[in-house]
Amino acid sequence: MNDLNKYSGEREQALNQALEAMYFGFKAMIAEPDKTLHTLGLSRVHHRILFFIARSSHCSVGDLLKLLQASKQYIHKPLRTLVDQGYVITTPDKQDKRIKRLTLSAKGSELEAKLSGGQREHFQRVFDEVGAEAEMGWRKVMQALSKS
Repeated sequence: MNDLNKYSGEREQALNQALEAMYFGFKAMIAEPDKTLHTLGLSRVHHRILFFIARSSHCSVGDLLKLLQASKQYIHKPLRTLVDQGYVITTPDKQDKRIKRLTLSAKGSELEAKLSGGQREHFQRVFDEVGAEAEMGWRKVMQALSKS
């Protein structure tokens, strides 16, 4: 069976609806943060870095790479920008000076809270609307997607 005929018409339609929901849901979640980031000359990868450093304060660059499942090349320039603009502070590790520890500055914490805070509020409104069972179902789907 080739990929063009892999699903029945109804199943393909349902899967396309899932793809559309993912696309438009993601678009709604990033709209406001993207506007803010754009005014600062930053992008989603900058937000992603800020978000994970905020939740893993004093992580190393290597730890951040693992969290983001990204290469050094992917985060090097955006991380450098965040450091240069005063959003992220790097400090040498106490035991191994070659390792850089990352924390958000007050400016970085404020920006991350603004960007992610609106998204948390958006999720809260939606989860309140759909209920706990739907929220748990959504979480299961997202966890399964992240493993595949």
